[in-house]
Amino acid sequence: MARDYYGALGVRQDATSDEIKRAYRKLARELHPDVNPEEAAQQRFRDVTAAYEVLSDPQKRKIVDMGGDPLSNGGGGGGGHDPFGGGFGLGDIMDAFFGAAGAGGGRGPRSRVQPGSDALLRIQMTLEECATGVSREIAVETAILCDLCRGSGCAAGTSPTTCDTCGGRGEVQSVQRSFLGQVVTARACPVCRGLGEVIPDPCRQCAGEGRVRARRNITAKIPPGVADGMRVRLSGQGEVGPGGGPAGDLYVEVEELPHATFERAGADLHCTLRVPMTTAALGAVVPLETLDGPLDIELEPGTQPDTELVMTGRGLPRLRSTGRVDGRGDLHVHIEVEVPTKLDARQTELLRELAELRGEEEHTLAIASARQGGLFSRLRQRHAR
Repeated sequence: MARDYYGALGVRQDATSDEIKRAYRKLARELHPDVNPEEAAQQRFRDVTAAYEVLSDPQKRKIVDMGGDPLSNGGGGGGGHDPFGGGFGLGDIMDAFFGAAGAGGGRGPRSRVQPGSDALLRIQMTLEECATGVSREIAVETAILCDLCRGSGCAAGTSPTTCDTCGGRGEVQSVQRSFLGQVVTARACPVCRGLGEVIPDPCRQCAGEGRVRARRNITAKIPPGVADGMRVRLSGQGEVGPGGGPAGDLYVEVEELPHATFERAGADLHCTLRVPMTTAALGAVVPLETLDGPLDIELEPGTQPDTELVMTGRGLPRLRSTGRVDGRGDLHVHIEVEVPTKLDARQTELLRELAELRGEEEHTLAIASARQGGLFSRLRQRHAR
């Protein structure tokens, strides 16, 4: 009795060759031993592979359509062959059937000239430098064009020759026997490394690479407003590629150093200004050294602890993703009132007099703080968060 090759692939008898190919490819990926090692799956894989071998051949398919079995006499590799002998994997099977590495399916030699890799280096910058931007000369260890052969890789007066091993194709083919019959596979030529040509007399300076390692100085222009972790791209300043190929890009990553006074939040700056309680009570003008120079901070009489003063436009430049600066952030000054901890007798006496004059005895203060939402209220709010 003839085998049901169409049923094995799950296609109709009038299926097109493309439909048969898609059906086999789907089943092969599910049933191949590299994916499914079960014995039942391996047997099914043999069946669907034999079915595809038959139905993809117009002559054998014609025999099937007439009610015959082209493999009934053991021909065509569907009988007792070990389908997994010879070291074939799923990729080899797919390539053999669909031409990725079959005879005549090679990609040809690759070019000796390849683009260069990008490079990354880091520079440290102070907050002041981040605010104004800098133009800094940096030393880079990278690959540059060989000035002796100008990227050709050949000694003076010579040129590359066609590879004798692959005949200039860049790949070599080998024939292996499998349950499919003879399968032709291709791989990069080991002599020319897929280039299709060799350099018999390489340049003595670059050894045929067309580039050499060297240390050179580059001027990096860092725009104002950069922050920690930002990268500035210097186009074409990376490594020159093999064979003198175009250079990649150089990325300069900013490492922002901590500042003694200011903390940064985007384009805004924050600082803490500590003042004695007498200054907070009486008010004063306190000088503050900012990134733009000295600035007078005006404290109103009765300034409370945790007061925040905002100086508009006194922060850092806002650097957009386009590289343009769009305005500046703000400077936030946080007031911290310092309460004296060591008082002499005279100071203690004066403070007691002040407390009596203001009616600020201890018991009155405790009751007032509870009614007005003071310390205990703030503690409850903090723990509730």
